[in-house]
Amino acid sequence: MQRRTFTAAGAAALLGSLAGVPARAQSLGGDVRFLCGFAPGGTADLLCRILAEAATSEVGQKVIVDTKTGASGFIANEIVANAAPDGRTIGLAAMAAMCVSPVMPGQKLPINVDTDLTPIANIVGVTNMLVVGKHMQYRTIPEIIDFAKKNPGKLTYASAGNGTSQHLAAELFKKMAGINILHVPYRGGAPAIQDMISGNCDMMFGNMPEFLGQINGGGLIPVAFGSPKPSPMFPNLPLISKYLPGFEVVNWFGVFGPRALPANLTDYWNKALRAAVAKPEVQKRFAESGMDTIIGSPAEFKATIMADRKKWEGVIKEAGMRAD
Repeated sequence: MQRRTFTAAGAAALLGSLAGVPARAQSLGGDVRFLCGFAPGGTADLLCRILAEAATSEVGQKVIVDTKTGASGFIANEIVANAAPDGRTIGLAAMAAMCVSPVMPGQKLPINVDTDLTPIANIVGVTNMLVVGKHMQYRTIPEIIDFAKKNPGKLTYASAGNGTSQHLAAELFKKMAGINILHVPYRGGAPAIQDMISGNCDMMFGNMPEFLGQINGGGLIPVAFGSPKPSPMFPNLPLISKYLPGFEVVNWFGVFGPRALPANLTDYWNKALRAAVAKPEVQKRFAESGMDTIIGSPAEFKATIMADRKKWEGVIKEAGMRAD
């Protein structure tokens, strides 16, 4: 598995290498439908809109975001899977859909993600962060682990529901730290965050962009990053891996095409997306939104999917997680 993370210099180098080599070596023959399976205002919606704007000039056609929420993104994923493989329908899918749902006991999926979707390019990893409510007196990883070991089951952690990335990150933390903390699932991230602010739940792992408003308002306290590297927005915040070596959570979003998308169109879109995300204005918006660019070839993307699926399957089995 190979993940490529762009630095500003790397982005500039890629942009330079693509200058004068337009992605649109062929015409798609009409507007592009870009499916998003997540609600407006969230990380996925923002990412889709940034990509749609940046990719329009690369493919020479209007890229239109089409939001179809529900079933943890699978309503949109199914539409993409069943679309004509002509390059004019693509979709954004989250790590959970490709790596968690297929191995979650009790999970029934409308499509086979391995045969019905064509991986084009991974796009971003969203910075993972552990936060606590302001009522919590334990605000460092060693303090939290020490208290949890002395008081099994007393600390609570929130998630957006069973099998979500928040749930998996906390179970990985629980496993690696050798502690017992109590899971409190909610119907979405917003009510989970609100209950933490109200003092009804102690801690939560999640996507940093979703916490920023409440961190800035003082309702949530950032503790540490669960991602492979820190965000420049919180330069003094430590990595969890400092205390639990090997702890790493990357909740990524990638672009897929329909089943049987021809190799030439897969390559066409991969090149167009590389050029789109390399643009300085796109890199700036990603950084401001807590998103770290991860991009490579379709083959590298497939390898990432398989490696992450194996990792989370082990966590799911050890935690005894089920979708029902």
